[in-house]
Amino acid sequence: MKTEQLIQQIRKKKSFLCIGLDVDLNKIPKHLLETEDPIFEFNKAIIDATHHLCVAYKPNTAFYEAYGLKGWKSLEKTINYINQNHSEIFTIADAKRGDIGNTSSMYAKAFFEDLAFDSVTVAPYMGKDSVEPFLAFKNKHTILLALTSNEGAFDFQTKSVEGRELYKQVLETSKTWKNAENLMYVVGATKAEYFTDIRSIIPDSFLLVPGVGAQGGNLQDVCKYGMNSNVGLLINSSRGIIYASDKKDFAIAAATKAKALQQDMEIILSQQS
Repeated sequence: MKTEQLIQQIRKKKSFLCIGLDVDLNKIPKHLLETEDPIFEFNKAIIDATHHLCVAYKPNTAFYEAYGLKGWKSLEKTINYINQNHSEIFTIADAKRGDIGNTSSMYAKAFFEDLAFDSVTVAPYMGKDSVEPFLAFKNKHTILLALTSNEGAFDFQTKSVEGRELYKQVLETSKTWKNAENLMYVVGATKAEYFTDIRSIIPDSFLLVPGVGAQGGNLQDVCKYGMNSNVGLLINSSRGIIYASDKKDFAIAAATKAKALQQDMEIILSQQS
């Protein structure tokens, strides 16, 4: 998907919501456990109930890999269902890959060609030759971990290296990589005070922002400091939406939560224009 198409969907749906499909069999409604593929049935119901309210879905691959081959099949069925029925939706493989060149090329083929995701999250620690193989794919996006929302982010990401925080050096350096126009970045919502500095380095890039909702991030603060003229934000909510209920009304409850976020986003977008 081209960036322009994503922007069009944001304007059309009046939403920049990304829904994380992080399926834990211990948390989904019990009646689904009786089906042949509980993970897919859960995802399908969530997608059917929320696709008009969001512009992106983000399965965290760990929640599928944990169940072995069956889990991977569920992931494959989920991405195929989205691509076949809601091709306007931007899809993110939250895989956090990152390895030497040949291995990265294979990871990229797995997610971009075999599974046909629009994007994949990638760790930058090994540098450009571990990231550029992902960037080589036309109309695909590489979402680089920049400043994450977890407590351990302060172990390395904000440390000063030669007088500048490491995450800022990651942002600056990544702009020099081949096909850097295909980069997006992960910035946690709980780090809202950092967005001004981040935008001074990458003013035009899309930011994937986890941490709104269950992790305590504030939507208004993120938008105040992180939004650009093309919106430039994908606000992710996972647990707060998909686990709104563990009863048979789970999909309706998820849609209600997603609608509330979408309405907040619609107000923010109207103020921007």
